[in-house]
Amino acid sequence: MSPELINLIIQATGETLFMVGTAALLGTAFGLPLGVFLATSRKGELFAAPAVNAVLGMIVNATRSTPFIILVVAIIPFTRLIAGTSIGSTAAIVPLTIASVPFIARLVEAAIREVDAGLIETASSFGASPIQIVFKVLIPEALPGLLLALTLAVVSLLGYSAMVGAVGGGGLGDLGIRYGYQRFMPEMMLAVVVVLIALVQLVQSAGDYLARRVNRRLRHR
Repeated sequence: MSPELINLIIQATGETLFMVGTAALLGTAFGLPLGVFLATSRKGELFAAPAVNAVLGMIVNATRSTPFIILVVAIIPFTRLIAGTSIGSTAAIVPLTIASVPFIARLVEAAIREVDAGLIETASSFGASPIQIVFKVLIPEALPGLLLALTLAVVSLLGYSAMVGAVGGGGLGDLGIRYGYQRFMPEMMLAVVVVLIALVQLVQSAGDYLARRVNRRLRHR
């Protein structure tokens, strides 16, 4: 493989990391509080609001059930409004973030619901407010699960980032389509796949390691 192609792979990898990293941060910023609210807003829970919970749940389910490539095309006008363009790695952050928020929210909801209800009752009996219970009980106790959930979200975003290459989103997916598919360069397609696999393995290993460390700390408190 020529130095020029190697430079293209390095540049595309940087674009992918930029897209995925930014979308993961934004998705977590919106998805984490949404997931906590979904986990604590049913009838009789900390922030009881069953009607709001039901509406938000339907919106989350509708967004999650939309195939990502269709979502990318459907929100092109919104992407142009936010990013000023619908192509390139910066524009791709918009659909990646929108796709990640409901996904992260459901993962966070599941992790929060795994926390022992007895801990919540104990904290309530000591006079802790709902906000204090969330930040001092629910999130700390669910942290290993939350880390694994966010790891899964980042891995999914890596796959999504490859899909946006089909519509000019930049990154490794765009490189694989333009060179590996359109120019019939199987070595470039193979290189893109290898880099994506390496990134997934790196993210998964880091997430597993952090979750294990946090879990051990919780057990030895």
